[in-house]
Amino acid sequence: MSNLELSRAKRLDVTVIEMYPEFSRGFASVLIEQGRVSVNGAVQDKAGYKMKFGDKVQVEYDASEVEPIPEIELPILYEDDDCVVVIKPVGLLTHSKGAFNPEPSVASWLRQRLASGAWQSTVDDAGNARAGIVHRLDRATSGVIICAKTPGALSKLQKQFSLRKAKKTYIAIVQGQLAQEHAVIDMPIERNPKKPQMFRVGINGKPSITEYKVTKTSEHYSMLELTPQTGRTHQLRVHLNQLGHPILGDEFYNGKKAARMFLHAYSLEITVPNSERLTFTAPLPPEFAKVLASDA
Repeated sequence: MSNLELSRAKRLDVTVIEMYPEFSRGFASVLIEQGRVSVNGAVQDKAGYKMKFGDKVQVEYDASEVEPIPEIELPILYEDDDCVVVIKPVGLLTHSKGAFNPEPSVASWLRQRLASGAWQSTVDDAGNARAGIVHRLDRATSGVIICAKTPGALSKLQKQFSLRKAKKTYIAIVQGQLAQEHAVIDMPIERNPKKPQMFRVGINGKPSITEYKVTKTSEHYSMLELTPQTGRTHQLRVHLNQLGHPILGDEFYNGKKAARMFLHAYSLEITVPNSERLTFTAPLPPEFAKVLASDA
């Protein structure tokens, strides 16, 4: 059981997250809905309840109820007082969704790395339990990812992504040989209504643009350098599948089964909060070259 006296007005679920930074907003909401959170001694079961200055919050929670998140190490490419750039390995989540998840992620690594007070200060008034996460990579994608250490840094970095001022380059191995060695794919992407977890090219979709260059080929595969000019969910995977050249290992979008999905966030060019324009590069995993060599 834990108590907190409120120092500023905010939502109840945000307050619970500040008390337990390891919680996601979804898990905090579950505790509230279960009647395990009290405000000034009275149970409050509305996650969006507006708190008042001086309110006292009590949470009935035993840490033994959930499995602790294991600590992990991530290769650091760059770090200053505002941000940290790491290499996300394939298979690691950028962040968890919904209820508390004991699986480690880039977000949990960031929480564990920062001092408790510093991390709590990055939980915003909207209940963002993933604060510090500027952008995301799919679980099956490896490569460069930048995280913010403060709310101010988070805002500055996210703005660059929304204004398309952050330049990302990916490397992928796809099936077959493309008709053109260098082209721009301009196809709108929409959610698939029959399979909401998937996306597809569709006339009702959002504008989506990807530039590609073929860098190497073998008998059955091609290595591509991909530069997305927009940032739609699954954009590269959907575009390449639509061309009839799905990413190797991307079974979600018709790719041939492989040891991993062969998509890697190779570089990120961005202006860090101290105003310096930098480019960060994550070396290409050795399995990429091995696939082409073994297929030659």
